[in-house]
Amino acid sequence: MSTMKVRTFPASEPLKQATGTYRKGELRGIIHINPDRCVGCDTCRKVCPADAISGEIGVTHKIDVDRCINCGQCLTNCPFGAIEQMSQLELVEKKLKDGKTTVVGIPAPAVRVAIAEEFGQPPGTLTVGQLHAALKKAGFKIYDNNYAADQTILEEGTELVGRILYNIFGLKKVTLKLWGKEFTLNLEELKPGPLPQFTSCCPAWVRFAELYYPDILPHLSSARSPLLMAGPTAKTYGALKVWKVDPRDVFTVGIMPCTAKIFEASRPEFTAAQHYLEEKGIIPHGTEMRDVDAVITTRELAQLFRDFGIDLLSMPKDSEDKPQEFEQYSGGATIFGVSGGVMEAAVRFAFAVLSGQEPSAVDKTWDFEAVRGYTNAVAAATIRVPLAPEFQKALGADHFDLKVATVNGIGTHASHLKPILREVAEGKSEFHFIEVMTCPGGCINGGGQPVNPMGTSWIDPLLPLVRV
Repeated sequence: MSTMKVRTFPASEPLKQATGTYRKGELRGIIHINPDRCVGCDTCRKVCPADAISGEIGVTHKIDVDRCINCGQCLTNCPFGAIEQMSQLELVEKKLKDGKTTVVGIPAPAVRVAIAEEFGQPPGTLTVGQLHAALKKAGFKIYDNNYAADQTILEEGTELVGRILYNIFGLKKVTLKLWGKEFTLNLEELKPGPLPQFTSCCPAWVRFAELYYPDILPHLSSARSPLLMAGPTAKTYGALKVWKVDPRDVFTVGIMPCTAKIFEASRPEFTAAQHYLEEKGIIPHGTEMRDVDAVITTRELAQLFRDFGIDLLSMPKDSEDKPQEFEQYSGGATIFGVSGGVMEAAVRFAFAVLSGQEPSAVDKTWDFEAVRGYTNAVAAATIRVPLAPEFQKALGADHFDLKVATVNGIGTHASHLKPILREVAEGKSEFHFIEVMTCPGGCINGGGQPVNPMGTSWIDPLLPLVRV
């Protein structure tokens, strides 16, 4: 499998003051069209979900960075390699070589099924064991993003259940049972946001909502993305309890299929580790500490392996070592990388909580195939959830019909997403939960993945809403 080389340019300094639609501290201009290579073929403009690209056919095109959501769909579909990406690879390699920094790699699930393409293998070649071995050989400690995805579902799933019980049934307090334990949510105190709840894992989608539909922001889950849960956990619990190092010597690196993650990591609010460590007196007040220090793409990780003389495909597929704490995860986390994956994981969680049933890997009851994007622009489903006795009593019913929708790629000019948002804005949406992934197919086709010479626009689903 041959892939196209993507040109990069050095990362700029974070903004010293707010500029355009970017805040102080953020990275601006992550995606760039090289005017010396652009032939004005118009492919990029046709696949842009945010109408951020302008230019007539045959004339050099330009990206309006203030409208851009950093998704990189233009980059992966440019047939002439004219679109370039900001890179933090040089900084990451420097940290790995300095001999004093604990560099923590946070590889996303979509990376493991794509990186082999950079080494001549067919798309979808799975390299979990080899990837972990290669990362360790390069000097990384591993905090698998799948582990963080499980953290995300605990928060996002609990939030979804809370919003349903508070907004529909008017419950003020609820006791939930998980894994033989009970905990109580004071919903009146938490005041859950409105329904439907949107996912918040995709930073390009979050920026799209902020720029173009700010009124629906209360509908977005308050949960961070897995990457931004992994970062602060690595610098607090990981540094102090697992690796036993000074948190100030920990450098966290997102290894992502996504160019928008480069932007997300730079957002000024993501400094939870710093605040926690300051409050505990572990680091001095005023210490500058980002939750995630850098992000590299799947393509850049392949380049890093080459630079370090590491042949991914020659690494052992299975390790004799027991997986470390942050290398363990569930199947619900693994499917985050594909359209409908976050939705299905959240539905499984809500189903388990409300039904009182224990999930089973071999029971088809827990396969909610109707929420998967596949080739549908939007997949909608109604999941009948049998209620546990305590919920039957509290809600006055023996089941709850959970209505969900998966938006499989925002679509050109946001064509897939706009009808969904319009219904929500007008108070007419029937759904309780909506997943949005900017890239068609989900993270597996993100802007940081290996670039097929054919591009990925051909897989962009054009079929109408499918309801199950």
